[in-house]
Amino acid sequence: MNLTLVCVKQGKESTLSELYLDDQFVGYGLEDAVRKTKIKGSTAIPPGKYRLGLNTYGAMNARYKRKFPKIHRGMIEIMQIPNFNYVYIHIGNHIGDTSGCVLVGNKMALVDGDYEIYQSKKAYVALYEKLVEMMVNGEVFIEVISK
Repeated sequence: MNLTLVCVKQGKESTLSELYLDDQFVGYGLEDAVRKTKIKGSTAIPPGKYRLGLNTYGAMNARYKRKFPKIHRGMIEIMQIPNFNYVYIHIGNHIGDTSGCVLVGNKMALVDGDYEIYQSKKAYVALYEKLVEMMVNGEVFIEVISK
């Protein structure tokens, strides 16, 4: 089973994607802008296929453990992205929330030239539960595709 992030639209400083789990649409992804030269915390993930893992340390993990005590087993981390570290799938609504990570949501809008996503918590919980179950049963990958 695989997750696919298809980059579909560029805002001034944002990238909107569609997120598919085994070819079924599960929501939107939001990242920073696509850049030729990486700027730490402000650049979308480059196209490629990356393994997902659970990161069980750090402040963000502790926050999510308090926020979701019944389901949290670690932050879903996108592993082995060249020149990127600690890239997670998490909750947020606009590019100020990303720091180079992928935000998830069920709805989207273009606001002042940049994309935002909404119903992020709901989308995150639904996706998180599916991904963790898949990860317990074997390797899971995310493929980032630029259109």
